[in-house]
Amino acid sequence: MSRRAQFKFRLYVAGDTQNSANAVANLTALCRARLPDRYNIEIVNVFREPQRALAEGIFITPTLVKVLPSPTRRIVGTLSQMEPVLHTLGLNSVST
Repeated sequence: MSRRAQFKFRLYVAGDTQNSANAVANLTALCRARLPDRYNIEIVNVFREPQRALAEGIFITPTLVKVLPSPTRRIVGTLSQMEPVLHTLGLNSVST
């Protein structure tokens, strides 16, 4: 039996802003639809952890980082347009 890849995402947000809430909701919906039981989402609030964001070069929020599997990829915005997000993250060919 082949093991399917697990995905790890890190989403940098700026507190409780509408854009942050939209990005969290859109990423969660995308993962549930495309990667059921194969994903982990870590939310990093840049207001609470500014040094962490700076260390990773995050200057705009929301920013999504696909940590695993390689290669690492980033996308900025609310993640509202599914096809460009899938393409940028390299998920357009991932089967559920």
